[in-house]
Amino acid sequence: MKKILTLFFVIGCSLTIFGQSIARQWNEEVLNGIRNDFARPTVHARNLFHTSVAMYDAWAVFDPNADTFFLDKEVGGFYCEFEGFSPAGDPSEARKKAISYAVYRLIRHRFSEAPRKENIFTSIDALMQNLGYDLNYTSVDYNNGDGAALGNYIAAQLIAFGLQDGSNEALGYENQSYEPVNEPLNTDISGNPTIANPNHWQPLRVENWIDQSGNTIPGGQPPFLGPEWGSVIPFSLQEEEKTINTVNGNDYVIYHDPGQPSYIQDGLGMDDPYKWGFSLVAAWSSHMDPADGVMIDISPAAIGNYDSTNFPTTFNGFKTFYNYQDGGDPSHGRTINPVSSLPYEPNMVLRGDYTRVLAEFWADGPESETPPGHWFTLLNYVSDQPQLAKKFKGRGRVLTDLEWDIKGYFILGGAMHDVAVTSWGLKGYYDYIRPISAIRYMADNGQSSDSNLLNYNPHGMPLSPGMIEVVQEGDPLAGAFNENVGKIKLFAWRGPGVIADPNTDVAGVGWIFADEWFPYQRPSFVTPPFAGYVSGHSTFSRAAAEILTLFTGDAFFPGGMGTFNAPADSFLKFEKGPSADVQLQWATYRDASDQTSLSRIWGGIHPPIDDIPGRILGEKIGHEAFRFAERYFTAALASEGALFPNPATEEVILFYHTEAQTQLTFYDLLGRSIHEVAVQFDTEDRCNLNVSAFEQGVYFVVLKDKNDKILLTKRLIKE
Repeated sequence: MKKILTLFFVIGCSLTIFGQSIARQWNEEVLNGIRNDFARPTVHARNLFHTSVAMYDAWAVFDPNADTFFLDKEVGGFYCEFEGFSPAGDPSEARKKAISYAVYRLIRHRFSEAPRKENIFTSIDALMQNLGYDLNYTSVDYNNGDGAALGNYIAAQLIAFGLQDGSNEALGYENQSYEPVNEPLNTDISGNPTIANPNHWQPLRVENWIDQSGNTIPGGQPPFLGPEWGSVIPFSLQEEEKTINTVNGNDYVIYHDPGQPSYIQDGLGMDDPYKWGFSLVAAWSSHMDPADGVMIDISPAAIGNYDSTNFPTTFNGFKTFYNYQDGGDPSHGRTINPVSSLPYEPNMVLRGDYTRVLAEFWADGPESETPPGHWFTLLNYVSDQPQLAKKFKGRGRVLTDLEWDIKGYFILGGAMHDVAVTSWGLKGYYDYIRPISAIRYMADNGQSSDSNLLNYNPHGMPLSPGMIEVVQEGDPLAGAFNENVGKIKLFAWRGPGVIADPNTDVAGVGWIFADEWFPYQRPSFVTPPFAGYVSGHSTFSRAAAEILTLFTGDAFFPGGMGTFNAPADSFLKFEKGPSADVQLQWATYRDASDQTSLSRIWGGIHPPIDDIPGRILGEKIGHEAFRFAERYFTAALASEGALFPNPATEEVILFYHTEAQTQLTFYDLLGRSIHEVAVQFDTEDRCNLNVSAFEQGVYFVVLKDKNDKILLTKRLIKE
């Protein structure tokens, strides 16, 4: 995360420069490339995945216990030939070269059309030169034993794979069949007169459209990004999780289908889930003003710690989960930091500062590494903390910085790519409307709460006293000739139109016409150029939180709390602020993820129906990707059978591939049976064995099938 101060520690490793492993250095270059490219979450999730695969395979070639993911494998119908590699010199230097050349070539290819490619290429050229590598060495003949050739070969094969993986990279990732249902909304005028179907996504026409990375988009009307991304070859997603649906004769591939979002109904007011959800977005935008004086505690003692097994799945559950009036969710925080055993201290801030910082921080702008890249920066932040023990899943030996980074990037990259494939497949198929279009559409129609009141329409806004009302005679908004009587007004953020200079001005909150409502965003961006359902932020963040929890073996940030400081009057970019220093605090990775999700509602980007299904999907995808990835780390162990770690202190893992019923016996050096147990291997070909009660010494482990046939014999050293 570029705004988090990270501390680098020199760990005396031959593959580190300035305290960073070679994998970390190249990951930082990929993130720099993303920040200097167009802000495309799908494309960059794929870039992070492919560069992570390149680094992982270049590392795994040299590890006898690991299996490659791409080399000598068939992935999505593409077979990457590989005959093995014998380094001509120092294996550690060959590995370092292979990693460097692989990512260097991939960046050169993938960011060749980036708007600020000169910045990207200058940076990666400088890194290669600092490493002493020849930029002009392009051989792919890895049989010569040169790690550089191996890296070039890996990159060439991944480039070829990417040109046929369903992303349409060769044609600039252009859409091949998708057409929007609605005509564009012109944000320079009031209302939404061009919309034909209020259940579907609507393009926006914005003069001088600037994406989240600060790039001007020609024409001011960007197309839907990635509606057919469900067809891209995934990492761990399985065929049985996939369905193919047809819309207007075009097939849309989707995984883990959560079902349709809330479509608008006639009348019902707040009893219509569609109207309730989008009106909640408008209501929460009234929380964006520090001048209201509302103070809240944003420490882990007060927020976070919500049990994901209780995520709502019904409309009544949604109304209980989200606080319509005051914002936030029913999480109740934690009393004690489990690492320090001390109470979490209160962190009182103005709600109007907190909500604005959230909206901008988790939006990843204005120089965005996009949501998947944001979680790579969080992984790097976690890796830099001195309290972290770099043990895979929190157990066993401490990994080197290189092995830690390689495995972390591989798992997280795979998960982020699968989230992009899943969530954008759903976005393309369901094609769901964004809040700015829905709120303005309903406002144009009037109010839907009471047919006996002024300006009733079954598709109008639901009324909420003090937040959503009908303009009456005598109202300051009524107009000199009462020409606005009957229109719908919102108590909300007043919008970018009242901000002349974002360095000095604050829009504040007040009564505005609902048909002129804006999300809390820059006027040149307004809302992302793709459908809402499901929320990419919610899905990316929840999947990443699960990965970090599983990878570190701990739900909590190192030390029991992660933080980010937003200094007064210098952090916000949409307007001046915050009015005082704000420190975001998270006890766990899931707490950070849940905060991400809420930030998109406060920012006016998503209604609740986009959020919760995304969180549920993200949790599922994160676990699936982790289980899938970790098998590659021990594939060789499982094929021949192994104990790990060995020597062991308290727990040892037995790796073996068999579907037979098995019995395990421990023998001491005198041949005496000291422990016998029936064992069941899991889907990762492993079973965990507790040896904490064993005395120090040497033991023999014998695995037999139900017919007493010996399948495996291994020696175990107990420390």
